[in-house]
Amino acid sequence: MDKMRERPDANMQAADPDTVIRAHWSEVWKYLFFMTGSRSTADDLTQDTFVRALRGWKSFRGESSVKTWLMTIARHTYINHKRSAFVRRVLPFSKVEQGGTEASAEKAYLAEAGERRIWEFVFRLPDKLRETLLLEAHYGMTAREGAEMLGIPEGTYKSRLSRARSRMERMMNEEEQA
Repeated sequence: MDKMRERPDANMQAADPDTVIRAHWSEVWKYLFFMTGSRSTADDLTQDTFVRALRGWKSFRGESSVKTWLMTIARHTYINHKRSAFVRRVLPFSKVEQGGTEASAEKAYLAEAGERRIWEFVFRLPDKLRETLLLEAHYGMTAREGAEMLGIPEGTYKSRLSRARSRMERMMNEEEQA
C-alpha cells in the first residue's frame, strides 16, 4: 500500500503535492459525500479541501498521518459550508436524486435497495453520530485516530459510536416491524 496513506510524514514538504492529491482525493470526496449527501457539493468541498491543504502545505507538522490531516481539513471545510446561510435552505438527502442505473437481476436490485435503505438510515443520524460511524465503519479508523481527527476525547468518540450503532439498530428494527 502507498506509504503516503499510512505514515505521518514530517518531511511532507519534500513530497509531491500531485501524489498526495491522487492518493487521497477519492477518500476525501467519499467522506464529504457521506456528510453532505450531494455529489456536486462533495465535488466543491473536496476541491476546497485540497486548495486549503496546498495553502497550508508547509504548516503540516507530521503529528498525524497525511490522511488524518486531510480528513480534518475536509471536516472543517464541511462545517464551514454547513454553517453558511445558503446550506440551511438546501433540500434534505431524501430529496436528492440517486445516481446510477438499476441492475436488471432481481437479486442485485434487492441488494442495492437494501444498501440504499441503510444509507438513508445513516443520513438520518445527527451529524456527530453519522460522522463517527462513517469514520469507523467506512474508513476503518481506530477510536484514537477518529477522536484525533474530530478533536474530541477517545471516550467521547466511543460513546458517539455506540449511540450511532444503537440508533441504526433501532431504526432498522422499527422498519422491520412496520
